[in-house]
Amino acid sequence: MSTAVQPKQKELFGHPVGLYVLFFTEMWERFSYYGMRAILVLYLVAATTGDNVGLGWTNGEALALYGWYTMLVYVASIPGGWIADKFLGQKKAVLYGGILLVAGHSILAIEQMWAFYTGLGLIIAGVGLLKPNISTMVGGLYKQGDIRRDKGFTIFYIGINVGAFLSSLIVGYVGEVHGWHYGFGLAGIGMALGLIQYLAGQKHLKHVGNSLSSSESEADKELMKKPLTKIEKDRVIVLFISFLLVIVFWGAFEQAGGLMNIYAKEKTNRLLMGWEVPASWFQSLNAMFIIFLGTAVAGFWAMRKLRGKVSTSLFKMIVGLIIMGTGFFFMTAAAGQYEAEGSSAMYWLVLAYLFHTVGELCLSPVALSYITKLAPLKYASLMMGVYFAMTGLGNKLAGLLGEASASLGEYTIFTGIAVFCVIFGLLVMIFRKKLEKLTHGAEDNERVMEDEAEGYEVAKN
Repeated sequence: MSTAVQPKQKELFGHPVGLYVLFFTEMWERFSYYGMRAILVLYLVAATTGDNVGLGWTNGEALALYGWYTMLVYVASIPGGWIADKFLGQKKAVLYGGILLVAGHSILAIEQMWAFYTGLGLIIAGVGLLKPNISTMVGGLYKQGDIRRDKGFTIFYIGINVGAFLSSLIVGYVGEVHGWHYGFGLAGIGMALGLIQYLAGQKHLKHVGNSLSSSESEADKELMKKPLTKIEKDRVIVLFISFLLVIVFWGAFEQAGGLMNIYAKEKTNRLLMGWEVPASWFQSLNAMFIIFLGTAVAGFWAMRKLRGKVSTSLFKMIVGLIIMGTGFFFMTAAAGQYEAEGSSAMYWLVLAYLFHTVGELCLSPVALSYITKLAPLKYASLMMGVYFAMTGLGNKLAGLLGEASASLGEYTIFTGIAVFCVIFGLLVMIFRKKLEKLTHGAEDNERVMEDEAEGYEVAKN
């Protein structure tokens, strides 16, 4: 390795301060996105008459739009990553993405159909610029081989879910009770706060996220033009295979915002001591569990690594898929209870979200970290963009599965998802060791590094 060493970074709780700047930026971005997501389908299916009118769409129509929208939000990460790698650098891409998001969420507050579709379009573009690049910047805070990287991504991931937890409660309540468009507008205010915080914390991000044109010497730029080595190509192959896990995982998991959201609204007994729990509040369970369990799960894997037990990223991702899939058996039980009694208990949803959360903690932040370990330097943000595009395809798959429930029924869909996820995870586990050989030791000899850090984007093989 030849490296461009950066000055020692100021640390807080054992991690670079820049991590917390990105933590709060992503927290507010996810507040805006998940807040809007929590009420989007409910707004689409709400009646066109009454105190809080919606668009009056059928469940199938709403889930179809939900699937396309959530897919495009993440597919836009491919051009977003490419633009950052080629022109802007990650730091500026995050800034411009944040501006587009503020505009998009704010326009949704206008009660016109042109504003609805324009707002969705701006959010898609904004997430495409921000999402892959802020994650790549997190990786740039740590040296290659620093065992703190996975835990750093988990801390960052907790930030995502603090925003998601608060938005599901606050935006969900405002949208359902006081008006859908007030909820959309509140999401825009949250993103504006995130943008202000990001600008204020730039002094802690000086050495990460810069464009190659401003951070590289002429010799480094020439190195960037060279074709990929055999090792780099092998690692890219492993990444693309791991993305299959990502598609399957999110295709199942994202039933949360669609089919499970509608199920909570229409078929779940939500009475708690005489008070009816808003359907959108169930969206906060996943985020709440992540906040409470995030560091514990990350600590478990780090301790397992230090003890020499199997804890590779691919192993964690496979285990995460299996655990998440198992959670759908609780939804199978809920659907069975509904068919027998006419309603299902809330605890089935709670248990399902608990298992989904543990599975997510094993897969999602680990996958983000994995990409920063294996992706070739010149395609760092692009590969992160591809990851989020695969997340988008998973979202679209989730929408299609949700639509299929109209003819097949929830019992069949939930059970099918559970069985498929478990079997697919076990099949990939069979080939895990062969796939890990193609990483060429990218995760070997990981340890805690507390000396000066280097930016990921200026590390050279």
